Amino acid sequence: MVLTCTDFVGRAGPRPRPLTTPEDSLSRFALIKAVLGPVLRLMFRPRVEGVDQIPGSGPVILAGNHLTFIDSMILPLVVDRQVCFIGKDEYVTGKGFKGRLMAWFFTGVGMIPVDREGAGAAVAALHTGRRVLEEGRIFGIYPEGTRSPDGRLYRGRTGIARLTLMTGAPVVPFALIGTDKLQPGGAGLPRPGRVTVRFGEPMEFSRYEGMDRDRYVLRAVTDSVMAEVMRLSGQEYVDMYATKAKAA
Repeated sequence: MVLTCTDFVGRAGPRPRPLTTPEDSLSRFALIKAVLGPVLRLMFRPRVEGVDQIPGSGPVILAGNHLTFIDSMILPLVVDRQVCFIGKDEYVTGKGFKGRLMAWFFTGVGMIPVDREGAGAAVAALHTGRRVLEEGRIFGIYPEGTRSPDGRLYRGRTGIARLTLMTGAPVVPFALIGTDKLQPGGAGLPRPGRVTVRFGEPMEFSRYEGMDRDRYVLRAVTDSVMAEVMRLSGQEYVDMYATKAKAA
């Protein structure tokens, strides 16, 4: 059975939720791009660089920075293939027309709803990402684990390393530039403006095959990905987790 991006839920752990067929998921993705793509392009005027670095088929991990809420709207719409990514389950559980519309949009572009506050959130996200990649699809991830509190790039979580070492999927780093200027603080309606989405060359870590439980290897792989994201984004790097910075 081929799973769609909306076939996963991650509360105590991921489990199948057959909301759509693969054909329906991809049809909604195509419809959203056709209808909203021109509107978002007019509003955000995205400059897209290096998108041809993304392989046209097979499993791929997209790993990049996270500045504001609209990142997860812009990224899927500038990539030809559907990008599955983890998002807060509250985005698809809202009530009324607005709630249903948000659920339709986010699951259509590829968001996988996960309860990120639960005790098993990290395991659920890892397991979900692995299943997406084993289906030969694209899994998008923000290694920082949360939005940057101040526009700087923070230390990456090692889940990205576990995923690439467990699946053999290449990592294509990306950088979103300028989205925080259009939606400061990640709240409220974004203002029109120009953003840049920049993709780097695929990174592969086959030399570390079978070492996905070695914490030193996991840290080295993660840091190498974050170094490339920093190069692409031009952000100042902070060797601290963003969650710790927010709590300070």
